[in-house]
Amino acid sequence: MSAPPDTVTVVLRLLDRHRPADGTERADVARVRALLDEAADPWDRTRPLHLTASAFVVHPETGRVLLRWHPRQNTWLHVGGHGDAGEADPVAVALREAREETALIDLRPYTSDLLHVAVVPVATSPAEVAVEHADLRFVFVTDRPDDVRPERPDAPLRWASPREARELTDEDNVRRSLRHVEAALRVTTPRERHGIG
Repeated sequence: MSAPPDTVTVVLRLLDRHRPADGTERADVARVRALLDEAADPWDRTRPLHLTASAFVVHPETGRVLLRWHPRQNTWLHVGGHGDAGEADPVAVALREAREETALIDLRPYTSDLLHVAVVPVATSPAEVAVEHADLRFVFVTDRPDDVRPERPDAPLRWASPREARELTDEDNVRRSLRHVEAALRVTTPRERHGIG
C-alpha cells in the first residue's frame, strides 16, 4: 500500500513553515523528513516509525485545554491518532480523530500551522514490536466546551488550564506541547487581554 500522492507534499509544506523550538524538536523533524524520503506510506502502522496526527483542543474564552485519559498509557494526553486509508492531510486526520474522541462538531483549526513535532515511543506489550509515532500536533478551537462527550467510558475527558494539564500528564513531550499551547492562548484569551488571567 502506498501513501496518497500528496501526503509527502502536504507534510513537507507543513514542516517547511514550522520552526522547531529546540534541539529535540529539530531532531524529531529530521526523523520525519527521513521517513517521508524512505517510506512508501508514512502513515503505515506496521512501520516501526510512522506518522500520526493529533490536536490540543482549546476553549479560548476560558483559556482551558481538553485532556483525554489514555488507558493504555495510563495518563492524561491530548486527542489524535492514525491516518485512515486514503487520508493525506495531517490537519484533516487530527480533526477527524478529535471529533471522534470528543463529540465536538464545531472544532476548527486555530491555525493551519504545526504546533509541535514529536517522535514518541508507544507503550507495547512484550508480545508486540516496539513502535514510535512521528506525531504532527495542531491546535483546534471549540466555542462549545460543554458539548464534549467521551468516545468510550474508559477514556474520560477533562478541561484544565495548560498549567494544570502539564501537572496531570506523565509525558514530557506533551508538557512541551502544552507550553506552546499556553503561549498561543496568552495572545488570544479575552480574560488575559483584560488583565483577569
